[in-house]
This record gives sequence, C-alpha cells and structure tokens, in this order.
Amino acid sequence: MSANTTRSVTEGSPSTPTTLPPDVSIVIPARNEGAYLRGALSSIAALDTGYEYEVIVVDGASTDGTRAIAREYDATVLEEGGSSIAAARNLGASRADGEWLAFIDADTRVRADYLTEMLGLVEREGLAAASSRCRMTGPLRAKLMEATINQLFPRLASPVLPGFNCVVHRRAFDEVDGFPDVPNEDTAFSRRLGRQYPTAYHPDVLVASSGRRIADDGLTGTLWHYLRLDAGRLRSSRS
Repeated sequence: MSANTTRSVTEGSPSTPTTLPPDVSIVIPARNEGAYLRGALSSIAALDTGYEYEVIVVDGASTDGTRAIAREYDATVLEEGGSSIAAARNLGASRADGEWLAFIDADTRVRADYLTEMLGLVEREGLAAASSRCRMTGPLRAKLMEATINQLFPRLASPVLPGFNCVVHRRAFDEVDGFPDVPNEDTAFSRRLGRQYPTAYHPDVLVASSGRRIADDGLTGTLWHYLRLDAGRLRSSRS
C-alpha cells in the first residue's frame, strides 16, 4: 500500500483525482545499513492494513548500498549527513505528511498487523504515543535486553518508547520538539513526552529487532554502552 493512493473526490466531478496525505509516516534512520535495511523494508511492504502510509529513509552519509535499497522499495530518501540519530529522525518527521509518525530502525522487522494494532491501540485508548513488546534476535544474552524492554519499560511512570519501535502523534511530537540531540535520545524523548501526554505499550510482540550490539560487544559491553549514554543524557538535562 502506498501513501500516494489516488482517490476520486468531490461530488459532481468523480473523474477528478486527488492525492490524500497518508495516515502514517514511517521514518527509518539508516547509515551503512545495507545488510539489514532490505529486511525492514520487506516487512513494511508486507503490512496488511487499511491505513495509508509512506516510508521515509533518512540516510546518514552511507557509503554502502543503503540509498539504492531504499529506492528499490520506493521509499523517499532524505540526506542527513550522519550527525546523529536524533537529527535523522527529526529530519524525517519534518518532511513527513502523516498524522502519525512511526519510528523504526533499519534492523527492525514489523509484523504484518503492526500498523493496524498500534493505531488501534492509540486511537482506542486516547494515547499520544506507544511502543509494543518486541523480540530481540541474535545471541541468547540478547534476551536480557528483550526482558528489560518488555517487562520493565512498560511499568515506568513514563514508559520508555524505544526509537526502533515507536508510534507518536505528530502534534505531540511537535509539541515536545521531537527527539532531543542528546545521548539516549529515545529515553529523553519518552520522558519529555510522558510528562505531557499519555503513552503506553501494546501488550503483544509486534516487532523483531537485532541484538547485533550484544553479539558484537557482549552483554557487559552493551550495558556499559547504554549506562554511559544515560549518564550523558542526565548531564545534558542539567545543563
């Protein structure tokens, strides 16, 4: 399904087509993600939904086939320069036409009913944003991160909405000025958003994301990486 679906409009001129804006804009930041991006875009192409959507890939100065792969799937490709993942997500949002913004990462695959389930949840519960439970692929030790996301994050007063799996209403996104350009930008974004708007988790596993950092750095290295980022986020919030 494409966001550029043409529909006939006004009575009296049934042959006059118009291009309506999509319901959802899916934003994917990517830098040298040729090994993963095709999987993400294939899963999006297989979405089974009545919602209209567009796909925006924000390229961070890739030197591999990232841009070519994005164009294979008719995604809009934006050039960001690779300054930060927050800048990439915010650029994608600034060029998006959807009422809802869905942020996923290039190494994340969505289930066919992802949009239907996520939009159904936020509309039914009157939420400004939501994430869902996830499955982490890769080594067994990635299951600790999976458990943290699935069991701890939803129980926080302001749930952490991981940047690889987050749906947010455009008005709320704009109100909090998008993702702050700080370490652990998705945690900072989630807390800022949660202070003003209701957010929650879909109880089902709707995405699978790569545990490649744990495979590369080990569990201890990965935990240390995120602890350092969160320390940087806290320092930024005090400045």
